[in-house]
Amino acid sequence: MASDQLLAGSDAIHIATVLEDCVDQLSVLGKIMPSSYDGRPDAYSMVHSQMTELFDSQRDLESRYQSILAKKLDLKHSTRNAEKLTEMEKEVLETGGDLKNSTHVFTRSVRQNPLTGDNTVKIQDDRLFVEGVMAETLSELIQNCTFQVLREAVNTQKERKAQLLETILKEENGRKRVKLLQKQLGDIKKEKEKEIQERNEMIAHLKDQLQEMKAKTNMEGKYIKKCAEVGVAQTQKKCSISEKDMKDEIEKLRHGIDEEIRCNAEIESFLRTHQTELERKVDFWMEKYEKDVEAKQHELDVLKASKAKDLEKLQELTKLYREYEQVVVEDRIEKEKTRRKQEQEAIELKASIKVQSWWRGVMVRKGYGPYAKKKKGKKGKKGKKGKKKK
Repeated sequence: MASDQLLAGSDAIHIATVLEDCVDQLSVLGKIMPSSYDGRPDAYSMVHSQMTELFDSQRDLESRYQSILAKKLDLKHSTRNAEKLTEMEKEVLETGGDLKNSTHVFTRSVRQNPLTGDNTVKIQDDRLFVEGVMAETLSELIQNCTFQVLREAVNTQKERKAQLLETILKEENGRKRVKLLQKQLGDIKKEKEKEIQERNEMIAHLKDQLQEMKAKTNMEGKYIKKCAEVGVAQTQKKCSISEKDMKDEIEKLRHGIDEEIRCNAEIESFLRTHQTELERKVDFWMEKYEKDVEAKQHELDVLKASKAKDLEKLQELTKLYREYEQVVVEDRIEKEKTRRKQEQEAIELKASIKVQSWWRGVMVRKGYGPYAKKKKGKKGKKGKKGKKKK
């Protein structure tokens, strides 16, 4: 693991230079940042100008998105070129993503108050955290050519994010549990109401039977008066006992209903209090998550800018290397031309020497030029003339 994190000397120096510059800039930024904008005379004008810029950019993105959608619809009706439709679809998706991000930033900016000191304090805390991590990473890079502190800081933030997501998941499960309990409570309440209704119907039915028995005894006459009186008394006694039992049961059920209602109210109060606390915690952690994401995005932008500078420097060095390489190639070509020219001249000189040698041989053999044979005819004529004179 340590060998994977160990950097080369030049890479460690480059990264240490960038981190040192970042630490200095963060330190200067922490000293020049105000504690809060609240109370400044130009605070509201600054907020007004920023909100105006946000509104204008949001309107521009919305109008751009609407125009791109209109172009897409026109293109669908006017052409069947799949490439154009694909390009237009990509443009719509990109513009929609920009509009979504801009809307998120706009709502967050509207929801927060830039005049309070909370935002500045949070920015200062995040700046101090980033500055500390970068300073420790710089020290580790200088001493060991590693960046374990930076990895540990990133892993710690990832763990905090995971804990936040776990808290959100628990809160969602709690909400589902509350809904399930509320549903069960409603079912129990309906069941109890139905049971009370059945008891009331039974009481009404018993009262009807009592009235029927009274009417029947009145119609039977004096003959069976005593028997009827005994039967009625017995029936009344039974009915009174049954009615008393029913009333006791009704009272008991009413008491149980009151107890259930009280328990339900207490449970609802407890769940509402717990839900409010969880919502407050969720808002706090969501806000912290957004701010941490912004800080990491800023750090990523800084690293991207550093990477762009290093890439630009690499491109310049590559260009310089190509120029030097072109000069070397041209010099080699020139030397090769000179060598070939010298070889050609040597070949031509050798050939000319051979031609001259061959021509001298021809002149010697044929007797041309200075190698021609001398004529002897003139001497013979002079000798003949001398003889004649004698």
